[in-house]
Amino acid sequence: MSVSAQRAPAAERTEPPRRRRARSNTLVVIALTLGLLLVILVSVGTGSVHVGTLDAAKLVLGHLVPGMPWMTDGTYTALQDQAVWRFRLPRVLLAAITGACLALAGGLMQAVVHNPLAEPYVLGVSSGAGVGAVLVVVGAGGAVGGLSLSSAAFVGAAVATAAVYLLARKNGRIAPQRLILAGVALGSLFSAVTSYLTLTTEAQNVFSVMFFLLGSVSAATMGSLLVPALALLFALVVVAFNIRGINAVLIGDEAATALGIQVDRLRTVLLLVSALLVGAVVSVSGSIGFVGLIIPHIARITVGSDHRIMLPVSVLGGAFFLAGADLLARTVAAPTEIPIGILTAVVGAPFFLWIMRRDGASKAGMDR
Repeated sequence: MSVSAQRAPAAERTEPPRRRRARSNTLVVIALTLGLLLVILVSVGTGSVHVGTLDAAKLVLGHLVPGMPWMTDGTYTALQDQAVWRFRLPRVLLAAITGACLALAGGLMQAVVHNPLAEPYVLGVSSGAGVGAVLVVVGAGGAVGGLSLSSAAFVGAAVATAAVYLLARKNGRIAPQRLILAGVALGSLFSAVTSYLTLTTEAQNVFSVMFFLLGSVSAATMGSLLVPALALLFALVVVAFNIRGINAVLIGDEAATALGIQVDRLRTVLLLVSALLVGAVVSVSGSIGFVGLIIPHIARITVGSDHRIMLPVSVLGGAFFLAGADLLARTVAAPTEIPIGILTAVVGAPFFLWIMRRDGASKAGMDR
């Protein structure tokens, strides 16, 4: 029997599982997309001003499509329109974009540094943003050139990124382990500065500092969506052009180099993109931890390690998770709002520990 004749039955046996896997992955993407849309609709229809979910959807549609009759015939009051369009929609969209950015940044970092504990906050970027924001809150804005809170947070994130990048370089190359260690050390330093500023400021400033450090999207406006949305779009384009290299790095630097991948250049680009994502969202939503760590792992367990599907699932999963967490944050203890960072840990940690015990986690390499 010829070799080709022997291989044909084997190919036929392996094809159905691949098709099943592809169909399963497609269903996951569709389910996350529909789930995200549902969370957005429920979120814009939930609040102290009563607007049903369907009515909220009609108000949003009326702003997007001119000429809708219910926008001018008195069906809805100005208060209902403002509640949906000016407050709830920007808020849930910012939560979704923030979750998408953090999850994508975490997925990229875990891939390029070969460390499952890697996530955006390990680099100290969030801590740097916290220092910039707290300087403004405690009235020391002159130290950051009189910038606004969001601008100061972005500058802090950029400074932290530059410092970590320079410390991680040696002999013209970025060492992944050095990058993690430099990030942890600088993150601790920035956290110490933030703690000192918090302890020495006036009492009325402490609540604002804590709310920023624990994360919140309550001050979102349509304008505040622009920078994170552009950062996410830019990052997705960069990832699309480098997806082959990201997959190749998984098998090791030497093997990736043999395949023609410039590993150090790729690592530098993706780390800078990750820092851009984190800086863009931290400047408008504060420090929201845990998303960049757990969502990429859950995506990897669910759809496998191929970044062509794992990263899109991470983006959708992060958006769905944080939009849902924000909805819970403003409803479970209403009228008091819980900082969203607390919800991400309280809800996400038990779920992550449960999924980590399942068989899929072993297949995704979590037992190594």
